[in-house]
Amino acid sequence: MAEKVLMKGNEAIAEAAIRAGCLHYFGYPITPQTELAAYMAKRMPKIGGVFLQAESEIAAINMVYGVAGTGKRVMTSSSSPGVSLKQEGISYIAGADLPALIVNVQRGGPGLGSIQPSQSDYFQATKGGGHGDYHLIVLTPSSVQEMADLTALAFDLADKYRMPAMLLADGTMGQMMEPVSLPEPSCHTVDKPWAVTGTKMQRPHNIINSLYLQPEELEQTNLARYERYKEVEANETRWEEYLMDDAEIAVVAFGIAARVSRNAVNAARKEGIKAGLIRPITIWPFPKAPIAAAADKVKAFISVELSMGQMIEDVKLASECKKPVSLVSRCGGIIPSPDQVLDAIRKSAGGNE
Repeated sequence: MAEKVLMKGNEAIAEAAIRAGCLHYFGYPITPQTELAAYMAKRMPKIGGVFLQAESEIAAINMVYGVAGTGKRVMTSSSSPGVSLKQEGISYIAGADLPALIVNVQRGGPGLGSIQPSQSDYFQATKGGGHGDYHLIVLTPSSVQEMADLTALAFDLADKYRMPAMLLADGTMGQMMEPVSLPEPSCHTVDKPWAVTGTKMQRPHNIINSLYLQPEELEQTNLARYERYKEVEANETRWEEYLMDDAEIAVVAFGIAARVSRNAVNAARKEGIKAGLIRPITIWPFPKAPIAAAADKVKAFISVELSMGQMIEDVKLASECKKPVSLVSRCGGIIPSPDQVLDAIRKSAGGNE
């Protein structure tokens, strides 16, 4: 077993990205993910990689677009206001069918909001924050170990399906320190015949583009892309269930909210209330299947979020409104407490004390 080291979540992402074969990083500092950029600034020159602090978030995402077109593993990171500025570039990357990793360590908003943790970028990440019909693979870690593991997975999935991936963490995950086993360095040898690398007069020219002036051609391109998205939904949806076998109340939460909710579920069980937890690991694709299955067994769902309530819409859709779905939320950088979630579990269970 690999030796564990104590790392901050932001640093775990950076080191895992390097070990996954990413030698190109473009970004711009913003709290609460600045340690990630600082780590890359220190490490990249030592390993023959490229670190560039761009003049803006808009410049950074377009640099990512350029390197992604060459087939190299590339990433950027930011926090909520910065990721908003990147949305046009992300749409271009998705439209050009390029693999890349975007990290969003979320803070409260809208606007500049705060520098405290949030999950209020859920809509932006899962519904396509930029223009056009597209999706990102969106992974949501709930520990520093997953910050590392899901970073490596995000690169692999982006390459496999030729589409951008996002690691969506809340500010708590970025700043938290925990022991982590880092992945072994990978030999990145994925064949990318589409890459713009120079032909050496041995193959036709490759062109990376997202512009289709003929409406029929654009329609066919989007239809083909959505067939690929169906494959992602069928093969890459990830979640974790906790005490769901006999659960009568299902709590749905990700990130730091899932850790809080797990404690509340344990407390509810001690009171004789059969509560369980469904933790989405991918929020796109969203884990519809376990929620649909639970809807035939449980009395109610509770969506726990660091927002005014965004994931709750997907919980309602997945459960097909068969059972009531209530919301436990805090915003502005405040995290719901286990007692707040436990109170909601008691109410959903019928007032059991």
